[in-house]
Amino acid sequence: MLRISDLSYSVAGRPLLEGATATIPTGHKVGVVGRNGTGKTTLFRLIRGELAPEGGEIELQRGARIGGVDQEVPGNEVSLIDTVMAADTERAELMAEESDDPSRIAEIQTRLADIDAWSAEARAASILKGLGFDDAEQRMPCSAFSGGWRMRVALAAVLFAEPDLLLLDEPTNYLDLEGALWLESYLAKYPHTVLVISHDRGLLNRAVGGILHLEDRKITYYATPYDKFAEQRAARLAVAEAENQKAKARVAHLQSFVDRFRYKASKAKQAQSRLKMIERIQLTSTPQEAALRAFTFPEPEELSPPIIAMEGVGVGYDGEPVLDKLDLRIDQDDRIALLGRNGEGKSTLSKLLAEKLAPLHGKMTRAGKLRVGYFAQHQLEELRPEETPIDHVRRERPDEAPARLRSRLAGFGLTAQQAELPAGRLSGGQKARLSLMLATLDSPHLLILDEPTNHLDIESREALVEALTAYTGAVVLVSHDMHLLSLVADRLWLVKDGRVRPFDDDLEAYRRMLLSSDKPKEKEKKAEKPKAPRPSRDQILELRAEARRCEDRVRKIEDMREKLSQKLADPDLYEDGRTGELETWNRKYAEVMDGLDRAETLWMAALEKLEAAEAR
Repeated sequence: MLRISDLSYSVAGRPLLEGATATIPTGHKVGVVGRNGTGKTTLFRLIRGELAPEGGEIELQRGARIGGVDQEVPGNEVSLIDTVMAADTERAELMAEESDDPSRIAEIQTRLADIDAWSAEARAASILKGLGFDDAEQRMPCSAFSGGWRMRVALAAVLFAEPDLLLLDEPTNYLDLEGALWLESYLAKYPHTVLVISHDRGLLNRAVGGILHLEDRKITYYATPYDKFAEQRAARLAVAEAENQKAKARVAHLQSFVDRFRYKASKAKQAQSRLKMIERIQLTSTPQEAALRAFTFPEPEELSPPIIAMEGVGVGYDGEPVLDKLDLRIDQDDRIALLGRNGEGKSTLSKLLAEKLAPLHGKMTRAGKLRVGYFAQHQLEELRPEETPIDHVRRERPDEAPARLRSRLAGFGLTAQQAELPAGRLSGGQKARLSLMLATLDSPHLLILDEPTNHLDIESREALVEALTAYTGAVVLVSHDMHLLSLVADRLWLVKDGRVRPFDDDLEAYRRMLLSSDKPKEKEKKAEKPKAPRPSRDQILELRAEARRCEDRVRKIEDMREKLSQKLADPDLYEDGRTGELETWNRKYAEVMDGLDRAETLWMAALEKLEAAEAR
C-alpha cells in the first residue's frame, strides 16, 4: 500500500502540491496524469525519498523495494543479458557467495529456489526480446548500443528486478509501437504495484486500472482506466461550470443593485449589505483548464495526384538496399501509418520520402512543386540551445516582421514569453512544438512525422490530432501512440523483411498479431499439415457466440475489479483495527485479477479460432 497524506511541496517558492492526499492499494496498476508542470516527476522523487516534503508524509509497507528508470545503463563491455540479470541484486549476491558451511549452502540453495533463480536467464531474455533485442543482440556489450537503446536495457533491468513499487516516467518515449504494446501487456500482468507517468491513452486504458490525477496542486485517485476517468472528470467539470454560472449570475444581480443605489443615502446601507454578500460568494473551484494549445498547420495548394510514385525502387546505405522492390503511391489526401519492428526500415523509408536518401535503383517520380516537411525526434537535439524560438524562425524567414514571427510561434502554442527564451531552457514539449512549426513552415504537401507525440501531454496530443485531421496535405506517421494512429491514419503500411506492403487489417488486429507473435507460425507451415475442411455456417455462428460469451465474461469480471478497486481506495479501510478486513479485500482482488487473466486468455483463444475459421 502507498499512502500519501496531506503532502506539500514547492519549487522556487511556487507550490506544486498542497495538502495532497491519496491511497494506492497494494498490487494496483495506476496511471499518473496531469498537464506538464503539475509535479508528476516531482511526486516520484518524493516517493523515492530523493526530495523531502515540506509537509505531510508518504507511507509504504515496511521493507518495500522501490524501482524505476533514472538513467541509461553505462556503455561498458558487459552483455545486455548479464546487465539485466545483475539488477536482481539478491540473486547476484547469492550466486557469488562462497561457503564451506553445509547449512549455509542449503540456505543459499533454498533461497535461490524460492526466488526462481534458475529461470532468471530465460526471464531476462524474454523481457529483452519484448523490448526489441534479438538473441544475438542480447549477448552483445552495452557499448555497442546508442543511448536510446541503453534506456531500453535499463527498463528491462528494472522489470526483471520486480520491485514492490515500480515507478515509470514516460517509459514509451524511447520505445517503438511494438515495444510499447509489449510493455502494455507486461505491466497489466506485473505482480506488484505500478505507478506510470504516461500520456499514451492506449497504455492508460489497457495496462492500468486506476488514474492518479494531479491538478490544482491536489491529487485525485480514480479507480478506473483513462477513458472512464475522462468521462467522470468531464461530468465534474460540467457541474462545477454550472455552479459557477449560477454564482456569476447572482454576483451580477447584486452588483447591479450596488451600482444603482450605493450613492443614495436611503439605500446606502442595503448596498453595503449586498457588497458583503458578493464578498461571501465564492466561485466553485474548477481545475485550471488552460486553453487547448492548438497546432496551426499552413494549407498547401493542391497538386495533381500522385504526389509520389515508386516502381521497383530500392533504398539503403553504402550501396546495400535496406528496402527493395518498392511499388508505392502517395496522394495528397493520404494518411499513412508505417508499422513494423525497429530496424526493419521505417526511418529509411521516411528519409527516402523526405529526399534525405536517394534511390539506389528503380523509378521514383515526384510532383513538380512538391514540398515535404520532416519531423524526427533527433531534430529536437539539433535546435541551437543559445538561440530563442524567434531566432530560429528568423533564420528561415529573415524578411518577416517580428510580429509575424511571433504569430507563427503562437499558432503552435508558444507564448510571447517562451518565444524569447533560449531553446536550451525550453521544455521537451515546447521544443517539439518549435520543431513541428519549423517542419511545416513552407506549407508542405507531404508531412512526415516520426514519433511526434513524445514530450506532448494528452491535451496537446488531442490538439495535434485535430490539426492533422484538418490538414490538407498528405501525412506519413511513425508513432508508438495507438490512439493517435487510430484517429489519424486511414492506410497502414507494414515495413517487414525488406519490403513495404499494405496491411489490410486494422490496428487492433496488428496489436493482436504482435502479442501472439511468439507462436511458431512458420514451423507450422513447414509441417505441411493437411488443410482443415471449411467450417459450416453453423460452426462459425457457434464460434461467434463463444467469442461473445468470453467477452461478456471478461466484462463482468472487469466490473467486479472496478468495484473492488473502489472499495480498496476507501481510506477508512486502512485505519488501525481493520487489518483482517483489508487482507480479505486484497485477497479477493488478487483472485479477481487471476480470473480476469484466465478469462482474457480464453477470449483471445476464441477470437483466434473464429478468425481462423472465417479465413478458410
